[in-house]
Amino acid sequence: MAILVTGATGTVGSQVLRFLDGRGAEVRALTRSVERAKLPSGVTAVQGDLTDVDSVRAALAGISTLFLVAADPDELSKAMMTVNVARDAGVKGMVYLSVFKSEQYADVPHFASKVAIEQMIEACDLPATVLRPCYFFQNDAQQKPALLTYGVYGAPVGAEGLSMVDTRDIGEAAAKELLRREHSATALPRETYALVGPDALTGPAVAAIWAEQLERPIAYGGDDLQVFEQRLRAFVPGSRAYDLAMMMRRYQTDGAIATAAEIEKLTGLLGHPPCSYRDFAQEMATVWKTA
Repeated sequence: MAILVTGATGTVGSQVLRFLDGRGAEVRALTRSVERAKLPSGVTAVQGDLTDVDSVRAALAGISTLFLVAADPDELSKAMMTVNVARDAGVKGMVYLSVFKSEQYADVPHFASKVAIEQMIEACDLPATVLRPCYFFQNDAQQKPALLTYGVYGAPVGAEGLSMVDTRDIGEAAAKELLRREHSATALPRETYALVGPDALTGPAVAAIWAEQLERPIAYGGDDLQVFEQRLRAFVPGSRAYDLAMMMRRYQTDGAIATAAEIEKLTGLLGHPPCSYRDFAQEMATVWKTA
């Protein structure tokens, strides 16, 4: 039997494959383009798309453990279909990528979609690990032009605090849970992890970290969500831009701060403390200076 990773060429899926590679399990990667997919040498590419039920059924043949990440558009329908097909296929374990504070941010569309899938997993008593990551460090790599050209950190994350997380920690956590479930002779009980960093970071605090690492003044760009949404519309559809602006609104009003117990539980899974934002910023600053 084998592990199937969906979203295999994406930000998180590629990290999951990296941590699975060479760990003693057969790994397959679902991709829309087998020819163009850049995968680790030990991973087998499988043609498929989460919008195509027949391709999902075919991809799940011979699969015992599934990593599921579904993205917009139609996140809910894609994830629900895949979970149902996996259950019908007799998959004994699943790792589902949800989002931190999903159940509390009911007015944010992509959070609400993930809550529905979590509820489905629980209602159907499926053997799954639910991973709930906070805002990714790597999202801020897109801040490079604003940081280097204008001296501004532009993500309007607010002043309440976010327990941001490194996608490499997400990939490692997912891989460890996939392997635990894959190597078990029987289906294991459900488990949930908050995937978070060690610090509660505000917009001004992140700007200060970048100023330290780039050795130049960096200002926080502020909390204007209309400007943020309009800027996003140059890259994503209007509905997606609005969705992300609603996420930032909740970050600004409520924050998303992990408890000490959540950080400790993740540390136990990883076998080391989660990465810090300062280390990420130092890494990026070094790369940018070299380039």
